[in-house]
Amino acid sequence: MEYREFGWTGVKTSNIGMGTYYDPTYIIMSRLLSYQRGRDEKLAALKEGLERGMTLIDTAEIYQTEDIVAEAIEGYKRDDLFIMTKVFRNHMRYQNVLKAAENSLKRLKCSYIDLYQIHWPNPRVPIEETMKAMEKLVDDGKVRFLGVSNFSLEQMRRAEEALAKSKLASNQVEYNLKARTIEVDLLPYCEEKDIVILPYRPIAHGALATPEGKLKAVMDEISQKHGGKTPAQIALNWLMTKSKVIFPIPRASRPERILENVGAVGWQLTADDCQRLEHTVTVTT
Repeated sequence: MEYREFGWTGVKTSNIGMGTYYDPTYIIMSRLLSYQRGRDEKLAALKEGLERGMTLIDTAEIYQTEDIVAEAIEGYKRDDLFIMTKVFRNHMRYQNVLKAAENSLKRLKCSYIDLYQIHWPNPRVPIEETMKAMEKLVDDGKVRFLGVSNFSLEQMRRAEEALAKSKLASNQVEYNLKARTIEVDLLPYCEEKDIVILPYRPIAHGALATPEGKLKAVMDEISQKHGGKTPAQIALNWLMTKSKVIFPIPRASRPERILENVGAVGWQLTADDCQRLEHTVTVTT
């Protein structure tokens, strides 16, 4: 595994992380029936990643996976891990943010959260109120760093302006070879400020793992050049090669998927490889 500094924080984490969002059906069944479908396999995947040196783990209160993360990290030195979770947009009021964080800490069985993120913007609640609560959590030692998710550049700037003494450490957004709208303004801004981008859907719902047509031909050539790397590994490596502030968080669903994701590090696409990939893919918005 390779490690680098998580943006301006100076904390080193694995270049690639593990996401724990599965699907809406999983969330509904977990909330209503207390049934976590495929729990053992998901737990095994997280443990495999930890054994392979993946220290970056992302979850959220709405995912219904914080307890699985807690079980997976049991026995590991807490300071060696970087645990990220999120408060959902229906908990944006001051007291609700504090309560949501406490509940997440209990489910994670941790005394602190490394990165606490606002999951989605909520225009019905003043961002100043929400960020005041987020800073309170930092002051109390319950959260180390603050982040946002699904925020546009304008929304992100407003969140930054609402902070009295903290700085935003990250923005978690959709980003992959097929979805590159953040390259217009958000990515350049984050690179300038050394703010981390956490791309979700890094292989575009699996579309980049099973490429077709010209993209498949280009990926096949790149694969041969780099020792037989899979399309998914190429797509993940493209993200990490694109910028030092990018830390992809592919879903940790099965141990074999984790092994494939681990194979996305330890090598690097060339500038020519990246250019060919970018010119071949049809970008969606």
